[in-house]
Amino acid sequence: MKTISARILHRYLGFFLAGIMTVYALSGIVLIYRKTNTFKIAHDIEKTLSVNLTEDGLGRELKIRQFKVDSQDEQFLYFKNGSYNKESGITNYTIYELPLILDKMTHLHKATTNSPIYWLNIFFGSSLLFFALSSFWMFLPKSKTFKTGVKVSIVGAILAVVLVYLS
Repeated sequence: MKTISARILHRYLGFFLAGIMTVYALSGIVLIYRKTNTFKIAHDIEKTLSVNLTEDGLGRELKIRQFKVDSQDEQFLYFKNGSYNKESGITNYTIYELPLILDKMTHLHKATTNSPIYWLNIFFGSSLLFFALSSFWMFLPKSKTFKTGVKVSIVGAILAVVLVYLS
């Protein structure tokens, strides 16, 4: 029986995971912009709510996290991307959402143990760890390529530590 080397396993696991690595790369880029409206589509909404709602009541009714009234006058409450008429209850506001495919990709990227496919994230993370470690078995330790690779890895590790410290 032929044994499978780290090089062969690295190669075919890389081919197998190319699609999901693309998904994680793209969703990771999208997540960097999650607090902006980049990549998002605007949806204008008009609702009629109860009259004379307080700021807290309006936030609960609209189900907007970290809701805050920016200003108000006798008739209106103004909040980010919208307004509420205290007398009629008419509320106009705009929400921004990612297109369906990007939304699904980012939810996959952020999966927790509450997600039915959280095991995929564990497998994928473990595979990335394997890629990082198995790259050291790709070349003979005495080769120039290996020695250069170790030096580049040290620089990369230092950069990683600095980035973790700065974030």
